[in-house]
Amino acid sequence: MASNTDTANTGAGSARNEPATMGFAARRSGLPAPMQLEPGQVIDRFRLEEKLHTGGMAHLWRVSEVNHAGDSRLPLIMKVPRIKGGEDPATIVGFEVEQMIMPMLSGPHVPKFIAKGDFTRQPYIVMERIEGPSLKPRLDAAPLPLDEVIEIGSRVATAVHELHRQHLVHLDIKPSNILFRPDGTAVLVDFGLSRHDHLPDLLDEEFMLPMGTGPYMSPEQIQFVRNDPRSDLFALGVMLYHLTTGERPFGSPDSVRGLRHRLWRDPTPPRAHRADCPPWLQELILRCLEVKPERRYQSAAQLALDLQSPAQVVLTRRAERLQRSGAWKTFRRWFTALGAEPGEPQASATGQLSKSPIIAAAVDVDGASDELLERLRETVRRLVQTEPGARLACISVMKTARIGMDELVDGEGRSVHVKQLVGLKHWARPLAKLLEGDDARLTFHVLEAPDAAAAIVEFARRNQVDHIVMGARGASGLRRYLGSVSSQVVAESDCTVTVVRAAGGAAES
Repeated sequence: MASNTDTANTGAGSARNEPATMGFAARRSGLPAPMQLEPGQVIDRFRLEEKLHTGGMAHLWRVSEVNHAGDSRLPLIMKVPRIKGGEDPATIVGFEVEQMIMPMLSGPHVPKFIAKGDFTRQPYIVMERIEGPSLKPRLDAAPLPLDEVIEIGSRVATAVHELHRQHLVHLDIKPSNILFRPDGTAVLVDFGLSRHDHLPDLLDEEFMLPMGTGPYMSPEQIQFVRNDPRSDLFALGVMLYHLTTGERPFGSPDSVRGLRHRLWRDPTPPRAHRADCPPWLQELILRCLEVKPERRYQSAAQLALDLQSPAQVVLTRRAERLQRSGAWKTFRRWFTALGAEPGEPQASATGQLSKSPIIAAAVDVDGASDELLERLRETVRRLVQTEPGARLACISVMKTARIGMDELVDGEGRSVHVKQLVGLKHWARPLAKLLEGDDARLTFHVLEAPDAAAAIVEFARRNQVDHIVMGARGASGLRRYLGSVSSQVVAESDCTVTVVRAAGGAAES
């Protein structure tokens, strides 16, 4: 559930699915009783010196490193989660996320990561302590002089852009999570709600309520989209609006229903609150606060550039507005938002799917034997015949390298992708007759991925596949060496999977 304060992170809802619930339960069952922390106590190689802050999610301690030689050591801070006996899943999972993310980050815009402690004993993160202040006191003093608003916005946008370059979407940009070094460099902290492209998204896997801090959450976060860096630009727009006007553009909602209002209600233009706000700054702020990400700035670097070069800001009707949109426009936005629910099927989708299942035939057109390809085709034929409304999606995976360059053509100069597509269509030609020439019911997909099983599973989930049919490697030695794609698909898929073998027929899981 979203927080309505600047100082607290979100909570979370119930578990999204059974495996995620079991994952959290396993972690919770192994948690030790919360350790009583006192000044002078030594945890691993760190001595607790002074408790600096207690927030809704964690305690912050000033610490020193025991037996550390030299005078150039960094000032350190230890972050310890408030486990509260293990009953708070958002605290635990969010701390796990931060422990995974912090070692992946570097540069002046993040605290230097030093060490972390395991949940089996005492969870913690030790990092560089930033000596400068947070932005929160300046928010409390808003509205600020415009020169200061512009300088703050430029520095923070620069920091956000650097995090985006490191594959991170922060998803909790707010003044209390922004610190400044003595030289004025902005530093972003608190990555418990963040999404890193190269790490599993535990929050998305385990919770089913919007994650963020209420006033700063983007429309797409409210709709469970967590991988768009333009969400951070929306939060920057909220912050700039507040620093400029002293008001929050969307108030402080404390419910999901309240959060959703920003999907159709635009904020009062800043110039209606503050007459000396220049048109270019209003243009910039309202552009950040657009509902659709494609209408915002497309990078934080672009935003920083406009803040530093206001004469180059292209003015639109946003710049001159002095009041919110009228009732009719607001109603149209509401209606549009009502009809486009990410994550929820259309009203007739369930009934339509039950009448017209999607069958995915995963075909190894290059590696399977002729006997296996024929058995696989015969199994698919029987399924299509028993489901007259079925759609058949024929898929093949073109393996790509995890590291290095892929060979896109074969030895004869032919496109590998096209060659695989032609082989897939050739395999499915006898099946086309069963579908009476209806091209919409027979589709072909060559997926490019380093992990064939993961690509098949993801395709099935994304396209709501009801049944996967695939072949299994026949040579036991090859299975031991390469692993079993079919067993991984069976283990990870949410739908029925039929595995066909060259000898012995099909085995369904």
